[in-house]
Formats: sequence, C-alpha cells, structure tokens
Amino acid sequence: MKKRPLGNTGKFVSEIGLGAWQLGNIKNGGTMTEREGIEIVEQALESGCNFFDTAPNYALGKSERILGKALDGKRDEVIISSKFGHHANGEIDFDPATIAPSVDDSLGRLKTNYLDCVLLHNPPFEYLNGETEHFAELEKLKQAGKIDSYGVSVDTSEEMFAAINQTNSQVIEVMFNIFHQDPANAFQAAYEKGIGLIVKVPLDSGWLSGKYNAESTFADIRSRWTPEIIKMRTNMLEETKKYLNENESLVKQAMAFILAYEQVSTVIPGAKSVAQLEENFSAAGSSMDSETVKQLQQMWENELKDNSLPW
Repeated sequence: MKKRPLGNTGKFVSEIGLGAWQLGNIKNGGTMTEREGIEIVEQALESGCNFFDTAPNYALGKSERILGKALDGKRDEVIISSKFGHHANGEIDFDPATIAPSVDDSLGRLKTNYLDCVLLHNPPFEYLNGETEHFAELEKLKQAGKIDSYGVSVDTSEEMFAAINQTNSQVIEVMFNIFHQDPANAFQAAYEKGIGLIVKVPLDSGWLSGKYNAESTFADIRSRWTPEIIKMRTNMLEETKKYLNENESLVKQAMAFILAYEQVSTVIPGAKSVAQLEENFSAAGSSMDSETVKQLQQMWENELKDNSLPW
C-alpha cells in the first residue's frame, strides 16, 4: 500500500483508508456484528491500511468502540480521524461548547489519549466563515495534545474554498467521485496551502460498484433516491463504462480515477465485509492513464456539471 502525505501535518497515510460508517451498523438493514467489524479492521491492517475515518454517530458510537478494540495495542501504527457535530445519541448539535466533551467521549470509545484529526461533520455553511468559536476550541484541544490536527468534512467546492480561505483547517474531507467532480475545482488551492485531502463517498454510495441498475430498490438511506434519480444513475453508469476497461473491476477503476489526483491524500471507501474490503483495496497502487481521466472529466462537464445527481 502506497502512502501519501496528509498535507503539512507531518503524517503519511495509506492511499486507501477505511471509512468506518458501516462498522457495527445495524440501522437501515445492516447486520454487522462487533466480531465482523473487528475482522474487517484487522484485515485492513493486514493489507497495509493505516488510516481510519469514523465519527461519534456512526452506529451510534459503536464504530468508534469497534475501532478502539481492534486497534488496541496498535495505536502507534495507525492514524485515526473522527468528527464533531453528529453525536452518538443521534442528535446534531454544533454548539462549540460541546466540542471538548465530544472529543473526550470519542477518546474513551477509541481507547486512546489523542486523535490524529477531528473534523466538523458537515457543519452549516456559516460556520466556515472563520468567525465562530469552533476553530478556536479545536486549536485549544490541539495545544492540549488531545488532537493533532483539525478541519472540516464537506460536500462541495464552495464549502472547500470557504474552509481554505477563511479557516485554519489543516485537513478537509470531501465527497468526490466520477459522478460528483465539482470539489476538484478546489483541490489545487487546498494542496498549495498544505491541506490534507480525504475523499469520502468514492463509489457514489455503491453505485460505482456496478451492482445496481434501473430496477434496484433500497431500504436504507438510499431510499431517498426517486425512480427518476435511479434511472439517471443507471444511464450515467452505462456512459461511464464506455471509457473504462471492461476486463477490470469497476470499483478498482472508480478508485483509480480519484487516486489520479496527486492532491488527494487518501480515499476512504466503506466495507460491509472482508470480501468488499479486499475489492476496495485492489485499487492500491493502480493508476489511470491521463486520457481516460480527461474523458471522465469531460463526461461530467457535459452531462452532470449542470444537472448533478443528488447524494
């Protein structure tokens, strides 16, 4: 597994990390047990992954607890990023006075005395103006040694530019994939400022795995997609395949597209099983030729830039 710098933090992260939303998640039809979650983490470590992304609300705290158990005794080998704003009790609360208690709770669940990174978890846009107390509170925690770096988890280039230009974020996590390329407009600005970039939702909630079609239905969070949106995703997937190698895994190529951006530090697909994890990690060390990257960029410009697919 190749490693890339996490901006100017001084840390080097595996180019493919583990997004830990699914660990222990039994909501929306999930069935993962704690033992299965630990096995996924252990296999990730075995595969050379050293970056783990979680949050207090993932499986209502269980994701952090599973990571804490699985990584016990291995803390100096890994880099752990968690978040603030979406809490383990299911509530959403960005009161800056609760940042320190939230981080303390995460530390307890993760069985560690520090976090490598803490991100504001999709905060309201007005909190990216640099004028609220959020970043001052995060800086206090950094000075106290409880966190090493901080930043935001967002979805758009507009949010990225606000964080880059108006806050002292050292790390930005952002949604980016073949179907959602708008954030790439801010990649170079982040890179030039030494901000580490974490890419979330790299497979468009599984759509870029190729497992779904116009007849697919969902009982989980994806049930918000209308039949029209599902049909549009189906059409865009078929368009995407025109530029890809039919003899290679779609997952591998979707990940390779993201890793073609040198500004990206790590990409964090989730995994519901060890088999799914191994498929995700098959993209490690792979590369996509510049011509294919350009074709996929042009496809997005032509088809999706002004007609985006809602996540």
